[in-house]
Amino acid sequence: MGKRIIQQRRGRGTGVYTAPSHRYKGVVKHLDYDAEGVIMELMKCPGHSAPLMVVSYDSGETILNIAPIGVKVGDLVQVGNSDSLEKGNVLLLEDIPEGTLVYNIEGRPGDGGKFVRGSGTFARVIAKNEKGIRVKLPSKKEKTFLPKCRAAIGVVAGSGRVEKPLLKAGKMYFKMKAKNKLYPKVGGVNMNAVDHPFGGSSSHVKGRPTQSPRNAPPGRKVGKIAPRRTGRRNK
Repeated sequence: MGKRIIQQRRGRGTGVYTAPSHRYKGVVKHLDYDAEGVIMELMKCPGHSAPLMVVSYDSGETILNIAPIGVKVGDLVQVGNSDSLEKGNVLLLEDIPEGTLVYNIEGRPGDGGKFVRGSGTFARVIAKNEKGIRVKLPSKKEKTFLPKCRAAIGVVAGSGRVEKPLLKAGKMYFKMKAKNKLYPKVGGVNMNAVDHPFGGSSSHVKGRPTQSPRNAPPGRKVGKIAPRRTGRRNK
């Protein structure tokens, strides 16, 4: 009898591989109606790389949102006011002028924000046409969003986070433990034969093809899964 490989153990969903969401401060999302609020607190959440702001709105609702650079406790934040382009305000993409820096963009209207949420990141509204609003993401890729999707104005705070060196593996361990990420990552060729299809024999010798078919059973589907092409590309 073999042993479950790491992909199978993670897919089972036990507590060892589950994120400690009970330590997180809450869900970060946009308010889904027009309102005006005040920033009550700035906080750090282990589940997010960017600082969060607690906003209390005049409707009586208090929600968490990602804090942009330049805001402080006591600042006003508006949702839906197309005349105000202050940092932290949330507007529909169709109401945001071209060239404006935005973050926490909704993938579809009302989902609370899915794109550009990491610390120090921002996107730019570059064009508007009949197909939608074209936005340049931090990856330099351009994506078209629906006009009714909401986005926040500004640049996500916490830039420079990745520039500080970790210096030792112990620091990396605690960083990964905060979100329960798999660490350290070990290559399949370094494992034993019972732990991975590429394991066993001498080191760094796979013993079987790196390409696996699409219909391979769980546990064998490792490496390049049904690649479109392999080998060197002729110029």
